[in-house]
Amino acid sequence: MFLRHLALHLCLAALTTSLVSAERLSPERLWDMKRIGDSAVSPDGAHVAYLVTQYDLGENKGTTSLLLQELPKDLSTNTKALAFQSDLIRSEAKVLLSDVKGLHSLNWLNHSTGPKLVYIAPAEMEVPASEEGEETAEEDAEPETVEKPQAWLLSPEGGDPVQLTSVEEGISNLKSSPSGDAIAFTVDITMDKTVNQIYEDLPKADARIIDSLMYRHWNQWHDYAYSHLHVATIDAKGVASEPIDLMDSMKADCPVPPFGGSEQFAFSPDGKEIALTLKLVNNPAESTDTNVYVVDIQGGALKNLTPGMPGYDMNPVYSADGNYIAFHSMERAGFESDRNRIFTYDRKAETLFEVTQGLDQTTHDATWSNDGSTLFFDSETRGTHQVYAMGSDGKGKEQLSSGWFNFSIVDSYNSGEGKSTRLLLRQQSMLRPTELAILDTETKQLVTITDVNDDIYQELELPTIEERFFTASDGKKIQNWVILPPDYDADSEKKWPMLTYCQGGPQGQIGQWFSYRWNFHMMASKGYVVLAVNRRGLPGFGREWNDQISGDWGGQAMQDILAATDGMIADPSIDPKRVAAIGASFGGYTVYWLMGNHQSRFCSMISHCGVFNLESMYGSTEELFFVNWDLGGPYWKSKEAAADYERFSPHKFVGNWKTPLLVIHGEKDFRVPVTQGMEAFTAAQVQGAPSRFLYFPEEGHWVLSPQNGVVWGRVFFDWLDRFCK
Repeated sequence: MFLRHLALHLCLAALTTSLVSAERLSPERLWDMKRIGDSAVSPDGAHVAYLVTQYDLGENKGTTSLLLQELPKDLSTNTKALAFQSDLIRSEAKVLLSDVKGLHSLNWLNHSTGPKLVYIAPAEMEVPASEEGEETAEEDAEPETVEKPQAWLLSPEGGDPVQLTSVEEGISNLKSSPSGDAIAFTVDITMDKTVNQIYEDLPKADARIIDSLMYRHWNQWHDYAYSHLHVATIDAKGVASEPIDLMDSMKADCPVPPFGGSEQFAFSPDGKEIALTLKLVNNPAESTDTNVYVVDIQGGALKNLTPGMPGYDMNPVYSADGNYIAFHSMERAGFESDRNRIFTYDRKAETLFEVTQGLDQTTHDATWSNDGSTLFFDSETRGTHQVYAMGSDGKGKEQLSSGWFNFSIVDSYNSGEGKSTRLLLRQQSMLRPTELAILDTETKQLVTITDVNDDIYQELELPTIEERFFTASDGKKIQNWVILPPDYDADSEKKWPMLTYCQGGPQGQIGQWFSYRWNFHMMASKGYVVLAVNRRGLPGFGREWNDQISGDWGGQAMQDILAATDGMIADPSIDPKRVAAIGASFGGYTVYWLMGNHQSRFCSMISHCGVFNLESMYGSTEELFFVNWDLGGPYWKSKEAAADYERFSPHKFVGNWKTPLLVIHGEKDFRVPVTQGMEAFTAAQVQGAPSRFLYFPEEGHWVLSPQNGVVWGRVFFDWLDRFCK
């Protein structure tokens, strides 16, 4: 079997010789790490403002600080960032706001009085007591004081923040206008009636009347409200006007739930128009048909720029001269993981042009160069996420970044007179969470500019990452990331336990990302060799490879994972009797499928929010376009569809279940409902397989609270250690 090693040399000896006792990453230490959030470059390109969130495990919550830092002009340096091994230029950061709860949506506003920072943070508001859940409100009842998220304005020189909005419902997704005299944000507008409003004589009734699908989505029930885009102008004194609802009376959402944010709308450079993303269809549960619209900031009719394009069209961004709008577009209706193309819309000619025609990779974060001649984007690339440039005429694609990193573009700016465009990036790897970086698009020089977790990494013993390739059953080469414990020595006779990690998605590349649960750094630090298989169905290896999972869930992708596992077990340093399979979402499905089909390869299994029964999954999930595309429609559609459900559904192979299984699931997971985990746990118990069910009543598809995250980590490793060590 073809096997190739490409070790990542981290120069750890020089970095750790001064350490008295090295520390290893643990579930508790993971929550000590600071997390960089929103960031933005000042209008003059001299500074970057960014948010840093830190969690208090005892308090089970986090607070956020706002920092301001000078951007380097000269990118030359001899210093390296720990764990990244990329060039580091770290200037002193000034803390403008410290330890604020609910601080987010950071932007620069190029106001007539000088550049200002705008953001969202809680503000105290008075509301009638009845609005806060009182059954009745007495006439003389005192109003309640509550906190609602509002827009604030702050000078970069410091001083007291100024509250800009006082919207009763609160606001989200703040974005400032390039013209410096307006802000846009979203407000949840209640437009549907509750049962108690329909039947006013039944104020204590607790029920829902449901007439259509999408009554719940990912982790939330429909709240009778719709997210509407609003605009407020800012006068010369910094006072905001009454907001204008640009979607008045529309039962639609901008951004499009569940994952959309402020990237789904944008101001024109002159500030007179907004382009926005909307999903206006009759069957939202079965359609991915979103479109890009434009509307005057004073309101009025919306103009659809992408009629007749049935896939996702979203994330508009104007060129600096205002002549063009670039946006991302998927071609195939109902396929949420289709190749993401870049289109431009000529505002004068009213024509569309596909910039990425013929490009065999997907794109994200389309960003214009200063002169509009080039579009920058980032893209999955053979187990990494790299930055590219392409002419706005569709010519001359060029890769600008390199290395074992995941990069995503945040902003672009000009570094000075006659200088090239520079990009502000988010940079992460399997060993280290996000830091900010600068990429010069002309010289391709990259420097990391923040180091918020330096104090932790000074003390950490680091794993090693390798890239290995194994041969699939059909002869194709499978790329794998192998993460080795800090004290791993290939020349010793010690045999190591191994974890085969099964990726979710199902179309989501195993890149150089740093997870706060499925953390390969932490798994290796606990003494496990981790095999992360970029199986069939993942982006970054061409469109054909990406598409092969659809309609073949239990087919070639499963064989890829088994082939890679066999290839790794052949390594003499791996103990074949101590190999476990782990995964979440589609990775959890993979674990359940392997439970009945792994032929004694694994000694233990862990499935988080996995799909167990394809038929019951179809009837209880929410976004039906996903299962319609990937499973070929409902199981009653045809004999062929029924046959695929029969051969791909893990519950059909329960008769083979013997392997110890840990099931993890959250009650508020509506994408893969909790009953999937309950069914799997029941099956394991009835089969007599050693099994445990870790249930989170307040979590959804992901475990997000700090203490629940630590519980997750402790139970996860306790289960593995019981059977693999």
